[in-house]
Amino acid sequence: MAIEIKAPTFPESVADGTVATWHKQPGDAVKRDDLLVDIETDKVVLEVLAEADGVMGDIAKAEGDTVLSGEVLGSLKDGEAASASAPAAKPAEAKAEAAPAATESAEEPMLSPAARKLAEENGLAAADITGTGKGGRVTKEDVLNAVEAKKNAPAAAPAAKPAAAAPAASVALGEGDRVEKRVPMTRLRARIAERLVDAQSSMAMLTTFNEVNMKPIMDLRKKYKDLFEKKHDGVRLGFMSFFVKAATEALKRYPAVNASIDGNDVVYHGYQDIGVAVSSDRGLVVPILRNTEHMGLAQIEGTIADYGRKARDGKLTMEEMTGGTFTISNGGVFGSLLSSPIVNPPQAAILGMHKIQERPMAENGQVVILPMMYLALSYDHRLIDGKEAVSFLVAIKELLEDPARLILDV
Repeated sequence: MAIEIKAPTFPESVADGTVATWHKQPGDAVKRDDLLVDIETDKVVLEVLAEADGVMGDIAKAEGDTVLSGEVLGSLKDGEAASASAPAAKPAEAKAEAAPAATESAEEPMLSPAARKLAEENGLAAADITGTGKGGRVTKEDVLNAVEAKKNAPAAAPAAKPAAAAPAASVALGEGDRVEKRVPMTRLRARIAERLVDAQSSMAMLTTFNEVNMKPIMDLRKKYKDLFEKKHDGVRLGFMSFFVKAATEALKRYPAVNASIDGNDVVYHGYQDIGVAVSSDRGLVVPILRNTEHMGLAQIEGTIADYGRKARDGKLTMEEMTGGTFTISNGGVFGSLLSSPIVNPPQAAILGMHKIQERPMAENGQVVILPMMYLALSYDHRLIDGKEAVSFLVAIKELLEDPARLILDV
């Protein structure tokens, strides 16, 4: 009996998906809850798991194919039924058959259907390709790399004297190396591009800047970071939790910054759900911290660290990235000194953090060296006036430069 492998039910905001990677190939043994295939949507990667033990059957949708919600991807054969229907092999025959199979698998790496097709089109044998996938499996990327290596390899020439071979090698190295590589844009990257262009064309976006003296926060962190980590089971005290708490308090004071536009209506949110931009290999994702007005510093830091791990492993769920009333983006971790972040619709504003840079500043009539950070607030001018935007950013600056304000609510 065969079990159909179906694509998961996509949320309403996701129309379709793309088959990213098959982790099992026809004939592979499968255990219940084994990962069979990854489906990439424009927001997250969804995993399809095996419903029962068995043997992988035919694959209906190859890597790169577009699939709809609930569409059949392949089949899973009942392992016990398959073994029962096959005639029992004699021990000697089984041993004799096992040896060539082992030799064949050792000599020829496994290719995914998409990789095999691409290899055949370029005249490559499986033995010519080095597999970097799980269990040595050859991926489309491996085939593309092998194709480039084949193009760049010098043509075979008749044997010559060592002295004559040197000039030919130098000519080959000096003339080429104009390599180009064309790969399809991932669904996530395409969706990011679409949303950024839409944001710039559909809203009156403006950016205001300020700077904050980070010394008070740095001194507080230096004094209590070890005690904080010990008390909260290894959770480290970073800067992001202070910015989230300061932004939460500022959003309470200026509710228009926490609002959104829905048609001709303005929706004012009575809660603060702050998205934190996280970079991953697949692109920028923005998981949401829910109800930050009720979260402490340790809970914020722990949740952000967990989101970072999930982003790297592609494990973020749709629920963790849906919604949000405000976003914080930290380009400073990559060395950015100043930039204008783009608002994430339907939100009305985004806060950009930047690199902490020591600069000479005037303080009480004296020139002192202070660790300064530029802050940028991009906002939708249709909803937020310049006065509100500037006042919001000043409120964050004051809360960070005097952290006691966060505790005293002043």
